[in-house]
Amino acid sequence: MSKQPRQRTLIGFDDEIAECPDGDAATVPDEQPAQASAPSADETVYVVDAYALIFQVFHALPEMTGPAGQPVGAVHGFIRDMVDLLEKKSPDYLLCAFDLPGDTFRDERYAEYKADRSEMPEDLQPQIPNIRRVLEAMGIPCLECPGYEADDVLATVARKAEHEGMQCYVVTSDKDCRQLITDRVKIYNIRKDSIFDASALMEVWGVRPDQVVDFQSLVGDKVDNVPGVPLIGPKIAAELLQKYDTLDRVLEHAEEVSGKKRRENLMNGRESAMLSRDLVRLVDDVPVAIDWNEGRVAEIDQSAVQSLCQEFGFRRLAERLAGLTTQAEPATAQAEYRTVATLAELDELVQQLSQQSQISIDTETTSTRPRSAEIVGYSFAWQEGDACYIPVRAPEGDPQLDPATVRDALRPVLENPDIQKVGQNLKYDMVVLRSAGIALRGIAFDTMVADYLIVPGERNHSLDDLAARYLDHTTIKISELIGTGKKQKRMDQVPVAQVTPYAAEDAEVPLRLAGILQGRLQDEGLTDLYRGLEMPLIEVLAEMEFNGIKVDVARLGELGQRFGERIASLEQEIHELAGGRFNIDSPKQLSKVLFE
Repeated sequence: MSKQPRQRTLIGFDDEIAECPDGDAATVPDEQPAQASAPSADETVYVVDAYALIFQVFHALPEMTGPAGQPVGAVHGFIRDMVDLLEKKSPDYLLCAFDLPGDTFRDERYAEYKADRSEMPEDLQPQIPNIRRVLEAMGIPCLECPGYEADDVLATVARKAEHEGMQCYVVTSDKDCRQLITDRVKIYNIRKDSIFDASALMEVWGVRPDQVVDFQSLVGDKVDNVPGVPLIGPKIAAELLQKYDTLDRVLEHAEEVSGKKRRENLMNGRESAMLSRDLVRLVDDVPVAIDWNEGRVAEIDQSAVQSLCQEFGFRRLAERLAGLTTQAEPATAQAEYRTVATLAELDELVQQLSQQSQISIDTETTSTRPRSAEIVGYSFAWQEGDACYIPVRAPEGDPQLDPATVRDALRPVLENPDIQKVGQNLKYDMVVLRSAGIALRGIAFDTMVADYLIVPGERNHSLDDLAARYLDHTTIKISELIGTGKKQKRMDQVPVAQVTPYAAEDAEVPLRLAGILQGRLQDEGLTDLYRGLEMPLIEVLAEMEFNGIKVDVARLGELGQRFGERIASLEQEIHELAGGRFNIDSPKQLSKVLFE
């Protein structure tokens, strides 16, 4: 399903913090931990920047209150993130790093450090102890250390994990942690479900991990009040470090730097740069107790967790937490997914489809944009555990059928309103098929739309998330087939043998979900809304997307001419003020005019 990749400060918080499994540096337990197997090189550690995630979910999600009227939105969002990590990443170890109230050594070093950070929102303060209560019930240690920030704790865990030969993923959006990147330590973005490593760092900042501290020392950080060196932005900092390698050498060669103002700032900014380096460099040996036995993922205390979920009103999350006790076998191990590779097989399939009262459908395409996407293949399912894929575009030498032949053969089935159609994000398929000359009729159930009605507060409604949430099933990820970034392929460039299980699953899983979600809609009293408004709206929106909107070309031309004249007038004024002509669109020439 090319249409939707499966997948998405702290001042003044409450001093009364619930205890967590391993305590802090001041309360190291006297008892020796139970014996457990030592960490091994093939194991993974996920260490979470707790407050970074808490603030993200607090500000991103709508307000949510529990049965007693207490705010619980941040609790729900954060714990849901922890469940996502456990379900999707299956870490061997999972730990959380917290900040403690009070000053750190950085505040003592520089009084203005993070001085502009606002206090914690009033509705968030009482949620912190509750988050820690759930973490304790889940057996996830909370690490913290007086006088240090959570980032320092993250650094300490990362280095210890690396020393033990494990792979460590630091779950944070804090750019300071990029200095921790090594072959065994990477940054995990839970929102994008993406890994940030040394190659990504070079692409974004143009520096190596060992240059991150020097890079930040030059650039500074307005949010944290790290001064840096004036007029040294990310691009210039990267160029300087590429040429001179380190901050010390940059400062030693400051007189050689081009640009009068920039050169002066570097020559006069040594003290500021050195201060900034002290502020941004993370401490990776803080005195915090790290017990791998405590951090190892194990069975959670279901009694305590379910009691807390009841207290906070987390019915759906309680079900997901209950599912963490056992690991279900992937459905793909039991399912039969096959490729329809000959005309005889196509004819047989069409006969079977024509006899069904309900089928699940999905299309694989070359683009996420339905109006320009070309169909790569069709997938169908009409009973659980059985699905097929018809390739019509594929690498040379792979099995594939003529697109027009397949389209014409399937049209009677797809346009038959008496055969009910089930799927995930059917609006996309409707537009794609309409572009190919097929009017999809008989739309009966869309799993994505149903889930949005059932849990509107959920961040993701992708097939990956629905399968994990309702079926305890891990789906094949589209990134496993087409890759990511600059090396990403089109679906028609992927071997059919790899596409078939992915595409067939895209049809079979919605079929399995449909019955569950229909029951949930009934339980929530949402069936009438779903069938009376949401489902008919799919066809209306698909029609709008296919037809597009009408524009007044003459009026747009008139506006374009008017804006063009205004731009020309402004350019002339700028050149007069600058004392000569230059390319305003050139950052290099513009900076020279402004600063030199």
